[in-house]
Amino acid sequence: MKGNPVRGGGYLLRGLQMLPDPEIRPFVLVPLLINIVLFVGAIWLLLSNFGGWVDYMIGAFLPDWEWLSFLHYLLWPLMAVLVIVVVYYGFSIVANIIAAPFNGFLSEKVEKRLRGDLITDEGWQAVMALIPRAIGRELSKLAYYLPRVFFLLLLSFIPVINIIAPFLWLLFGAWMMAIQYCDYPMDNNKVSFKNMKLMLKGDRLTSIGFGGLIQLGMMIPLINLILMPAAVVGATIYWVEEHSSIEIDLDQKRIEK
Repeated sequence: MKGNPVRGGGYLLRGLQMLPDPEIRPFVLVPLLINIVLFVGAIWLLLSNFGGWVDYMIGAFLPDWEWLSFLHYLLWPLMAVLVIVVVYYGFSIVANIIAAPFNGFLSEKVEKRLRGDLITDEGWQAVMALIPRAIGRELSKLAYYLPRVFFLLLLSFIPVINIIAPFLWLLFGAWMMAIQYCDYPMDNNKVSFKNMKLMLKGDRLTSIGFGGLIQLGMMIPLINLILMPAAVVGATIYWVEEHSSIEIDLDQKRIEK
């Protein structure tokens, strides 16, 4: 596989370093606030209902027979992990859909900053104009994501195979984080969802390194609150430095044909 995972992770770190840049700081604020509000909401919901949800799911899978009560202790850790995964990914989906137009707007400004172009604030009208396209793109990601999640959930319940399920979850999570955030600059540059996936696959290790560090950062308190805008900025740097020239070459080949 091509790419360098260390270089991929470096793009996220560079995104974090660029957040205080005065020229893009105003466009970071809304994605940052959305991420903070939804993360705090997810943590509150999880802490308030965690035990009840786990017991409910065990009851749904396990018949209420006394001689099977010992299985309750075996199933509890698995169901606990499942509840955390469902809540985490559920809130991530909601956050990404709500923040999509603002993330796309932020990515556009970061790309201008990187290319030395003049950065202007067109106001809320520019953000509103992005909403239909941004939500449509998020639905494309969701259509790609859900069947694979259900498949991984199925593997998680199959004996023997479920031993490798945690590693598959980690790899898939890293891949989806790369798709989620690299899509913003690519969508701004009219790269189709299909071509975006092909471009990331062509540099798979770098993409997984980038997405994997995002996934790790999501688990670190306080860091996870600023990770969404940092990932958007990092993905835009990744696009400008490694992928934009590929898309230009593809467009040139289409023109020649």
